[in-house]
Amino acid sequence: MRHILVIRLSALGDVALLAPVLRRRAEANPDVHFTVAAPPMLEPLFGGMDNVTFLGLKKQQSSWRIFRALKAVGAAEVADLHVVNRVGLALILLQLDHWLHFDFRFRIFALDKGRRSRRRMLSHRDMNPRRPQWQRYDDVFARMRLEKSENREAKIESHKLMATDSQTRTPNAQPTVGVAPFSQHDGKVWPLELTERLVAMLANAGYNVLLFGSKSEAATLEQWAAKYSGAISVAGKHGFADELSLIASLDLMVSMDSANMHFASAVGTRVVSIWGATHPDFGFYGYGQDRADALCANLSCQPCSAFGQRPCRYGDHRCLRAIAPEAVFEKVQKILALQRN
Repeated sequence: MRHILVIRLSALGDVALLAPVLRRRAEANPDVHFTVAAPPMLEPLFGGMDNVTFLGLKKQQSSWRIFRALKAVGAAEVADLHVVNRVGLALILLQLDHWLHFDFRFRIFALDKGRRSRRRMLSHRDMNPRRPQWQRYDDVFARMRLEKSENREAKIESHKLMATDSQTRTPNAQPTVGVAPFSQHDGKVWPLELTERLVAMLANAGYNVLLFGSKSEAATLEQWAAKYSGAISVAGKHGFADELSLIASLDLMVSMDSANMHFASAVGTRVVSIWGATHPDFGFYGYGQDRADALCANLSCQPCSAFGQRPCRYGDHRCLRAIAPEAVFEKVQKILALQRN
């Protein structure tokens, strides 16, 4: 059987973006076995596929240790979807090892990260939409001559609602909206006072609101949950598999340009996303999401960063402050009304 090693060791959102792409390829190629090397906590993203094996591998390791782990897989082909020096050196060692054993069939297919096109967009010389990251992943599989499934509903079917905590199981039939207000970089975080206003609007409208975040962000979310009836913080209360199940159960997610947008996309949950320093046309939009659901002020200074890490040149993140909670609430209401009809 053909055996392909797929490598993406970070970031969490990029790994989540890979999941539905790989699912479609695995579905269309049942005679191919895939081994996915990715951060250990993200294993649930790749569950439920008979011809996919997961290898939990942390990126904070030496190239030698990564090489030893990859060698044990025994795959003859590699899809390198990470393309960083540490992994690259490990793959050079892996290729040399194959050659020393007179195995010249070993091949590496590397991702084109599209850095030139991103630089052009950041310099504002070219504001045409970039090729989405998920399509760049898919391009690698196409070069490997893998069949492609036409099933666009690439969801993680095993992640139905599994949580049994009564605090997260809402008894009424009102829609449930998730809110994930944080991101790794300030340039991608909607001001918290605006997010809180949105949470208040959703709760006052009678929606069930689940607040998502990490343990370090739980204190803020618990304060909001205490203030607004119908709002519940799930931050730090569940393992990743159960949190994915909660996201899959939502009627809608409101998220920043963050990993939560990609987690929701992987389980087929619609996302209203809020964009600041980055831009939805930059190539990192959620897989299968409607571009019309991306709220972006489109100021002349946007985008100013590929990943949101650069300080705002004006010091006020005006691109984020330009998005009013009322506009987000109106978008949520319209989507939920359409879903009911």
